[in-house]
Amino acid sequence: MDVLAAPITPLDRLCASGTSYFGVPATPYVPGVQGIGTVGGRTVWFPTSAGMAPGDGSMAAKALAREEDLVFVPDVDPVVMAALGLSAVAAYMALSSLAPGESVVVLGCGAVGQAAIQLARLAGAGRVVAAARSAEARARAVRAGADVVVALEDVADAAQGVDLLIDPLFGAPAAAAAQALRPGGRWVNLGGSAGETSPITSSTLRSRSLRLTGYTNNELTVRQRADAISVIARHAAAGALTVDHEVVPLAGVADAWHRTAHGRVVLAM
Repeated sequence: MDVLAAPITPLDRLCASGTSYFGVPATPYVPGVQGIGTVGGRTVWFPTSAGMAPGDGSMAAKALAREEDLVFVPDVDPVVMAALGLSAVAAYMALSSLAPGESVVVLGCGAVGQAAIQLARLAGAGRVVAAARSAEARARAVRAGADVVVALEDVADAAQGVDLLIDPLFGAPAAAAAQALRPGGRWVNLGGSAGETSPITSSTLRSRSLRLTGYTNNELTVRQRADAISVIARHAAAGALTVDHEVVPLAGVADAWHRTAHGRVVLAM
């Protein structure tokens, strides 16, 4: 297929580094675990296993993908859709237990965090609290529509009594946010960018009857992933869902590979 846009994601960098649990990829290979392309004149989102299994990925003018994995999307900006991609899928699925009127705390404001704030709003959340380390990330959370935006060290006070914790960070920030959950609150962990261990105590989990769930997109069925992508594409086409992103031509991939200062980097073909 002809590729229109492909994001550079943390998973791409991890796979290419050879330090992931997938092992060292066979080289040479083209990275890129997802992209937006055209098939028969129609726009599609597609995944690849580049870096996780033999084969090339999406960061090229043309790419291969299994027909059953293609998700046809509406008239949506391919760059915006590429920037959202699997990060928005993770946020959407992590919010699947949210009931209208419930409150949410979102840690971090990268692509997953930005998507989670907006998707929580679209799902009818009564209150959305966002906590992020940098002033720039907190500004992104404000633009995404959070009701309350605080520094990570202030999350325990700001999020008292919330129903659901969306946690791409783990580490100390997650332990602090978990203490703010209401009794019976839910904690969904999607990553460990703040630390692979967290100083949460057994008594905190037990005394509050908290429910801790780990999440990975790798566990989704093809149908579940396609349904989530379709919802995300509809919201993006309506202008209700986006994440900060920077567009770079494919020829600039080497310079852009490690750059994150302006949000998700999307390669335009």
